[in-house]
Amino acid sequence: MKSFKLLVSTFTLVFIAFTVSAQVGGWKPELKTDADEALATMIKRTPKLESFKNKAYAYAVFPRITKAGVGIGGAAGKGIVYKDHAAIGSSKLKQASIGLQLGGQQYSEVIFFENKDAFEHFTNGNLKFDGQASAVAITEGASVDVAYKSGVAVFTHTKGGLMYEASLGGQHFTYEAGK
Repeated sequence: MKSFKLLVSTFTLVFIAFTVSAQVGGWKPELKTDADEALATMIKRTPKLESFKNKAYAYAVFPRITKAGVGIGGAAGKGIVYKDHAAIGSSKLKQASIGLQLGGQQYSEVIFFENKDAFEHFTNGNLKFDGQASAVAITEGASVDVAYKSGVAVFTHTKGGLMYEASLGGQHFTYEAGK
C-alpha cells in the first residue's frame, strides 16, 4: 500500500510538472484564438456574461488552466488581457493549494475588472486570490447573479477531468504588456 501511495504521488508530481511547463511556456500565437473561443463558449452557456464583458473596464481570459493534486496541488495557465475589447497583453496564473484534494481537471477562467483601480491592481502584480475568494462556476443554463467584489468578478467553466477538493490555496497573477 505504501508503494502504491508513493507511485501515485510521483505520478501526480510528474503530471503537475509537465502541465505547468506546458501552460506557462512562451507566447503561443494560438493563445489569443483560444482565449476568444473560451470566452465565446462561456458567453454561449451563460448569455448574461455578455453584459459583464461589455461593461467591464478590462478583462483577462485564461482558456486552459490545468489543476492537479494529491494532498498538495497546483494549477497554472496563461491568458490574454483585454481592454476596450482588444488584446493588450498576456498574463500567467499560478496556484498552490494544500488540503483534502485528489485528481486533476482543466478549466477556463475569465476575470472582469470593474474599474481602472481594480485593473491596475492586477497589472501591477498585486491581485491575489486567497482561500476566501470564490469564483462562479458556469454550468449549462446557469443564472449569473453576482456582484463585483473589490472591483473584480471571476467566472470559471470546467473543460474536463475530475477533482475532489476541500483545500486552502490561492491564485497569483503576473502581467506582461504586449504579447
